[in-house]
Amino acid sequence: MKKEDKARVVAELEQALAGARMVVVSEYRGMKAGDSDQVRRRLREVGAQWRVAKNTLLRRAFSGTVCQPLGQTLSGPVAVVFGLGDPVALAKSLGTLRDFGDKLKVRGAVLGGRPLSPGEIQELASLPPREVLLGRLCGLLLAPAQRLVRLLNEPASALARLVDAIAKAKGEPGGTAAA
Repeated sequence: MKKEDKARVVAELEQALAGARMVVVSEYRGMKAGDSDQVRRRLREVGAQWRVAKNTLLRRAFSGTVCQPLGQTLSGPVAVVFGLGDPVALAKSLGTLRDFGDKLKVRGAVLGGRPLSPGEIQELASLPPREVLLGRLCGLLLAPAQRLVRLLNEPASALARLVDAIAKAKGEPGGTAAA
C-alpha cells in the first residue's frame, strides 16, 4: 500500500471516529464474504458502519483520541464498528450477531470517551428500549404531583364518605343525594 493511500485511509478513519457516538473493536476469524455482508447489513440497520483496516492504520487513527485505549485490542484480524446512532441499539445488534459463534467476538468499545469491556457492552444491550426508559422517567417525575393531588383530595373524599355513612345509618335511601 502506498504512503498516500495509507494517509487517506487514516484520514477516513479519523473522520469516522469524529462522527461516531460509540466505537467497537471486534475480532472476525474465519468469516466468509457472505457473512461479513450480513454483518454489515445488520449494523447498517441500526446506524453503524463496519470497517476493516490494518491494525497499524487503526492505531494511528486512534492515537490522540478518546479511542486510544482500544489500541491495546488491535491484534489479529479485527474490524471497527462506528456507531453513529443509538448506542443501546448498536449493543443489542451486536448481541444478535452471536449466531456467528466464535467467528465474531467483541473485544472492547468506547462510549462517550469511556472504555467499555465486552461484559459492559452486554449490560448495555440488556437495557430496555429508549421509549420505555423515557416513560419510566416521566412516571417518576409525575409521581410527586400525583401524591399531592391525592393528599389535597383526601379531606373532601373523607367528608363525602362520612355524609354517606350517616345517611345510610339513618336509613335514608340515596345516601349523599338526600344529604
